[in-house]
Amino acid sequence: MIKKNKLIAFFTLIGLVTLLSACSSQTKPYDAKQKLGPQINYTITGIDAGAGIMASTQKALSTYHLEGQNWQLQTSSTAAMTSTLDKAIADKRPIVITGWQPHWMFTKYPIKFLKDPKNVFGQAEHINTIVRKGLKKDMPEAYTILDRFHWTPAEMSKVMLQVNDGVDPEKAAKDWIKANPKQVAKWTKGVKKVHGTKIKVTYVAWDSEIASTNVVAEVLRQQGYEPTIQAMEIQPMWASVATKAADAQVAAWLPKTSGLYYKDYQGKFEDLGPNLEGAKVGLAVPKYMTNVNSIDDLKTK
Repeated sequence: MIKKNKLIAFFTLIGLVTLLSACSSQTKPYDAKQKLGPQINYTITGIDAGAGIMASTQKALSTYHLEGQNWQLQTSSTAAMTSTLDKAIADKRPIVITGWQPHWMFTKYPIKFLKDPKNVFGQAEHINTIVRKGLKKDMPEAYTILDRFHWTPAEMSKVMLQVNDGVDPEKAAKDWIKANPKQVAKWTKGVKKVHGTKIKVTYVAWDSEIASTNVVAEVLRQQGYEPTIQAMEIQPMWASVATKAADAQVAAWLPKTSGLYYKDYQGKFEDLGPNLEGAKVGLAVPKYMTNVNSIDDLKTK
């Protein structure tokens, strides 16, 4: 047993040394005089594989002829990507990420979008509210609130920042509603209250959608509904509304990010239009990478 414990301790130590060595080798600050690719192993740090921005980024690698220069897209998650970004910026290391706005990272960190001269990521996006067929007849009050729900990127960012700072999403939503009674009144004016009617809203667990879904759920709750919110991957989210397994979602980034799913399920849902405008997706880097301003700049000179 003693020998076994010594072996465990030995391999644990080896593992820690390896890990620390790997970490130390990645702490070199960005060097504008050196090629960017080798500094980050030609890797773009992405999020969930099913996200539309990942498909657009993969297309960008091809369109900008970066695949032939060994560039690759790393799949992870939003939380993992922002954690990696946080550590890179703390050490002023180079990093290229899949970015979108509104998102709290653009408020918290000094980052910028890279120009997209070939327009792979498209122009500004909007986030739409999608509801199941028949919702207007079954729940007219909820339908009206969902139809009226509309806010700005700045308003959404306030909720996202609170959640990122550790505030429970439901509490952050309540705080925002309490601080913005006039805005909420526009959504609920003349809407009759109900008594315990159940409603289900699905969403993708992106920071922006966590914010919007919790705000909508809380407004519905204050109108007498019993909302259930459920996080899932983007394709199942669309399917849930299309098959009437869920009543609504307020997370449809269009026309690019969710464009494929919108087309696949068209005719099986009702589109209530934008609940937020001026959204944007693309590749982003820290602002201290002053000589990297376009996707073209990723190419090896």
